[in-house]
Parts: sequence; structure tokens; C-alpha cells
Amino acid sequence: MGKRRFTEDSFKREPWFKALCGAFTQCETEEEMANFLRDIGTLSELQAWSERFEVAKLLALGVTYREIATRTGASTTTVTRVAKFLENGEGGYRKVLNAHRHHRLVSSSGAKHHAETATPPRGERPASVLQKALEKAKNQ
Repeated sequence: MGKRRFTEDSFKREPWFKALCGAFTQCETEEEMANFLRDIGTLSELQAWSERFEVAKLLALGVTYREIATRTGASTTTVTRVAKFLENGEGGYRKVLNAHRHHRLVSSSGAKHHAETATPPRGERPASVLQKALEKAKNQ
């Protein structure tokens, strides 16, 4: 049997993907999630996921693409890709970001004005679960 390839039309119906989604829902704490993510992902994958989520948070705050690239070190291609999924994706980013009061999404029409008036987060950026897992793994 050849290697399984997911497609945009079918990935949600794939048994392996369904099992993975179910496994995520079994994690009850941040630590359990961090441990699970570390077990299934390489440090490079964890870094990429963390970076994308941080980019999504900054986009939701109305920060400009260029400023996001500067703050995170993400390429403008990555920032653009995340923005595309925020606008036209399945709604995953929106669901998670809207669950947090301090990351309200800015509509496309209001993004420029909001970006000009938004105050940057104080101190360091808030660490995501993935970022904490990366730090923990590096310190071990």
C-alpha cells in the first residue's frame, strides 16, 4: 500500500485524520496537550505551528503584514497564507481567536485603520501552548 495522501476534498473523511482530531480532544490540560504535541511533532513542526498561530493573533489585532513579519520572523508569504486562511478558511483560526476576548478579529475593511491605532502588546508576546512546549523541550 502506498503512502496516504490527503486532499482538500477528502482529508476530513480520512480515518487517520479523524483519529488525530479525536486524540486532540482527549487532552484535558495545557500540559497534556503540550506533551501530546511534542510526541507527534518535530521541533520544526511545533515552531512552524506556533509561528502561524502567533501570526494569526497579530492579524486578528490588525497589525500590518510587514510589522508581523518583523515581530515574528515569519516570511511575508507565511503571513499572507495565514491571512488567507483567516479570511477564507474553514473557520478554525476564527473560532479559537474569537474565544479569547483580547484577540477579536478585525474585518478586512477595518484592518488598516485598526492597524494604525492598535497598541502593540505590552512586554513579550503571550506564549502559546506550542511555544511553551518548544521552550520546555529546549531546556531538557
